[in-house]
Amino acid sequence: MPELPEVETIRRGLAPRLTGRRIVRVDLNRPDLRFAFGDGFAAGLTGQTILGVDRRAKYLLVALENGATLLSHLGMTGRYSFDPEPKAHDHVVLHLSDGVRLVYSDPRRFGFMELIASGALGQNRFLAGLGIEPLGNELGGAYLAGLLAGRKTPLKAALLDQRIIAGLGNIYVCEALFRAKLSPRRLAGTVKKARAEKLADAIRTVLQDAIAAGGSTLRDYAAADGALGYFQHGFEVYGREGEPCKHCANPIARIAQSGRSSFYCARCQR
Repeated sequence: MPELPEVETIRRGLAPRLTGRRIVRVDLNRPDLRFAFGDGFAAGLTGQTILGVDRRAKYLLVALENGATLLSHLGMTGRYSFDPEPKAHDHVVLHLSDGVRLVYSDPRRFGFMELIASGALGQNRFLAGLGIEPLGNELGGAYLAGLLAGRKTPLKAALLDQRIIAGLGNIYVCEALFRAKLSPRRLAGTVKKARAEKLADAIRTVLQDAIAAGGSTLRDYAAADGALGYFQHGFEVYGREGEPCKHCANPIARIAQSGRSSFYCARCQR
């Protein structure tokens, strides 16, 4: 599933090509994705000029001139492209005023879209209750320590809780914990002061590095222009079970936590 760096890369690719364009027609090639399209979905988009493309956590937010917002989540295999040739699994097509077709394809249909009325963004069921943005100004050591204080869950699970920090996913939490030299097994409430500062910095830098690399392409992900990410070539721990740690040569371990794989170096991370 695309994580924050992949979604941000897609946002950066879409924004300059969509902003200022008018949606002249919407083709829905099926009645639903993960969820059914709401009543009036296509009609609510048609004729609207796009004011900008933002991101909140792993959601894309397309602002429209009438104040409404198109919310989009890519699920596991969702992809946007500017593709003139129809292909299988093209489920939504936005025809823009400059003649470009923005195509949303999704073989597994775990993604979804929802048109949010003007003024209702903060109350949306997917956005309400999300935590701070990890690339925002709020994320610092003292603030992070406060968020984790008293939590007896493993640190890895706490960081994946979208109510604490929005948008973090399994890949980049594994990589950030390695950079901070903290074990995914460590209790979240024990991360204070210097450890919290180091972790906040690691979260921010690993996301920035991944965005600079265009994200990570492990299976289906590609940017809107078709480019693949290459951050996966620099993974320190993720997906490297049994391989030597690049820093100490100890074999990278994999454990299951909350149904997900955690990769870490038991020697470097405590």
